[in-house]
Amino acid sequence: MISFPENRIRPDTSDPDRLAELEAFDVLDTGPEEGFEDVVQIARQICDAPVALVSLVASDRQWFKARAGFPDCQTDLTRSVCVYALSEPDLLIIPDLSADPRTRGNPLVTDEPHIRFYAGAPLRTDSGRTIGSLCVIDHKPRPAGLDEGQADALRRLARQVMLLLRERGQLAKMQASDLLAAAAASRRAALLELGDHLRDASTVADMTARAAEIVGRVLNGSRAGYGELDQTGEFLTIAEEWVTAGTSRLAGNHRLADYGTIVPVIQSGETLVVRAASEDDRTAGHSAAFAKLDVSAMLNVPVRERGRTVGLLYVHTPEARAWAPEEIGFARNVADRVQVAIGRLRAEEQQSILNHELSHRMKNVLAMVQAIAAQTIRNASDLDAAGDALSARLVAMGKAHDILLGGEHATASLDAVIRGALSIHDDAQVGRLKLDGPLVPVGSKAALSLALMIHELATNAGKYGALSTPDGHVTVKWEVTSDQDRLVRICWIEKDGPLVAPPSRRGFGTRLIERGLAGLIGGEVQLTYPPEGVICELTAPLTEFQANT
Repeated sequence: MISFPENRIRPDTSDPDRLAELEAFDVLDTGPEEGFEDVVQIARQICDAPVALVSLVASDRQWFKARAGFPDCQTDLTRSVCVYALSEPDLLIIPDLSADPRTRGNPLVTDEPHIRFYAGAPLRTDSGRTIGSLCVIDHKPRPAGLDEGQADALRRLARQVMLLLRERGQLAKMQASDLLAAAAASRRAALLELGDHLRDASTVADMTARAAEIVGRVLNGSRAGYGELDQTGEFLTIAEEWVTAGTSRLAGNHRLADYGTIVPVIQSGETLVVRAASEDDRTAGHSAAFAKLDVSAMLNVPVRERGRTVGLLYVHTPEARAWAPEEIGFARNVADRVQVAIGRLRAEEQQSILNHELSHRMKNVLAMVQAIAAQTIRNASDLDAAGDALSARLVAMGKAHDILLGGEHATASLDAVIRGALSIHDDAQVGRLKLDGPLVPVGSKAALSLALMIHELATNAGKYGALSTPDGHVTVKWEVTSDQDRLVRICWIEKDGPLVAPPSRRGFGTRLIERGLAGLIGGEVQLTYPPEGVICELTAPLTEFQANT
């Protein structure tokens, strides 16, 4: 008899298509099941054999879904006889294992339990590939093998095993489908619950706490929370979070770089999905830090405002986990809703601040209007002239108010306030009013009084000063000193008008110029009357100029 090396006679078990079909049944290493147990007991009785096995052959082992009369649940392929059934068109029957060149060196033949007879019916898939066998084994040789009835029964029972495997797979798919449907329903209900809460929540902390609890509970996490990023996007501050019993909390400040190269992903707005921190290239180098926190798998979902990541919704588990697309989508959906809710809340807070500021400003404006109206009428000898003067002053205030409303945070530029006050005069004096100075923000506290002051100066210049003659002109210059006090100096200079003499009496307009703005912001106004033209100089602290209240 010719002898062949074992690796020349044993079939190849590494066919990827065959292994894929075996894997698709999802049966390896599962627990005992009654239907398969019944098959091996019936096979053993029909074939009058002490051992019967449902054997599934993987790439490096044979594993027994059901066994009777055999102690081990699996063996490596060096002790496998079923492996030879992979290449058989029908039953594999070996009357004497010790005499067959394929099996005579098998440890199960040469040592305990000293098996001698083998008969196996192949377990074939619909594609014709063999994934294992239903076999019976005896401890003594059987020269006659099996009779026709036993062989037929073994074939039929093998077909029953395949039916059981298919039914088992279908049942698993149905159960998985039911689980997926239940999980989807749970996620939908959770989003409705979150929506109701976000609608009524009055603080960011309340919103994020409920979002963390919902995402952690629905995704079966051990820890979930929300943290805010600083302006650099490198430090995360966590206030409160949801955890399961026995899980530590992460409240405090955390430097994201201490947990791997995750900052670029988070700053880009992408969801950071990690199946296992010890294996992911972005986190593996910091696995000790994650182990200390009892974190293996995690989802980090950025929350963004105006194109910048400002917060992070996260969920952790202590075990490695392949996050399903539906789970990632749910976490993203929660984060999106939190983002919208935070934006709404902050918009409401900003609107409240603006309403308060507008109310405060309107009270100040009305008080100023009342004072101006009373003084204008009191100092007027002609009611028509008083009406015109009052109307012009109110127009100047209105233009300053429009400029403030068009700016940010109730501020405007000094240039814009002065131009607005002069605009009602410049139509008739095109090119004769010149402005020169740097950009200086002006708060609401000073803007209205400054507009009135400039308006009064321009009115007087039009009646009596440089703008009352064709060749006259006015220059308004301002600067900010660089010393420690940081003062604003504004200088009104008239040139080429009629000869100037100091007024014999000080009217309301003059008093408004001298005391109105200076008294409001703690500055100083000097009006001088050199013959060539009026000069008015205002000096005030920059901080007072920029104040809003």
